[in-house]
Formats: sequence, structure tokens, C-alpha cells
Amino acid sequence: MSGRASDLPGDLDDIVGDWLTVPDVAERLGIEAGRVRRLLQEGRLLGVRRGTPPVVSVPAAFLVPGHLANPAAPDPTATAGSAVLSALQGTLTVLRDTGFDDAEAVRWFFTDEESLGATPIAALRAGRKTEVRRVAQALL
Repeated sequence: MSGRASDLPGDLDDIVGDWLTVPDVAERLGIEAGRVRRLLQEGRLLGVRRGTPPVVSVPAAFLVPGHLANPAAPDPTATAGSAVLSALQGTLTVLRDTGFDDAEAVRWFFTDEESLGATPIAALRAGRKTEVRRVAQALL
């Protein structure tokens, strides 16, 4: 990638595809909507305001089957249901440290990255956290 996420072409809706509202995320995770809002505030999950009227929405790709929360070490004993991709929080911290806002971070996660041969979110879901964070750190 050359340049900051804000320089990338494309509308977030076009590159992300499936979105979930806070109540949808809560249902998938089996928690209260207030807990989802705390995950967003704590930087453990990422969402942006979108739609009319604008509501906080989370890319569905940030949630994975519970046993794949850490795709590098799947847990066959994990309970059924969904979980937040474990590598998301640390990667998001790196992006925020480089100055990305939430919309820029979402755009970066879903834009093809030549050095990864995939989008950063696809690489994270494949268990390639170290490579993704290395690329994110190079954005300084």
C-alpha cells in the first residue's frame, strides 16, 4: 500500500460488504448491547457510523466462530457462537498509534495489501497477525 488509508479509493460500504449493528453484534456474541459499546470504547472492536440515520456499524468480518477467535491456534473446546477476532485489538492499537481514525482503519483492513497478498482482515483471519502488524507499523 502506498500512503495513508484516507488516500485509498472506494466507499466503505463497497469494500466491507456485510455490516452488523450493535444489537446484531450483541446477539452474535451472546452479550448485552452495552457490553458491545464498551468493547468499541475500549478499542477491542471497531465500528463506524453509517447509514441513514447514521448508526454504529461493525464489519461482520471482525467476528469469527468462537473456536477460531485465535486462528493461529484454534480451540476445539470453545463454546459455540461467535467471538471477536483476537488479533483485531492489537492491530487496531497499532493503526491508532500511527494516526488512523476509525473509518481509515476500517478502510485499511479491507483494502488489498500487496505485501500480504490479501486484505489485512483476510490475513488476520488466516492467523497472520505478525505480518499484518508489521505492515501496519510501516505506515508511520
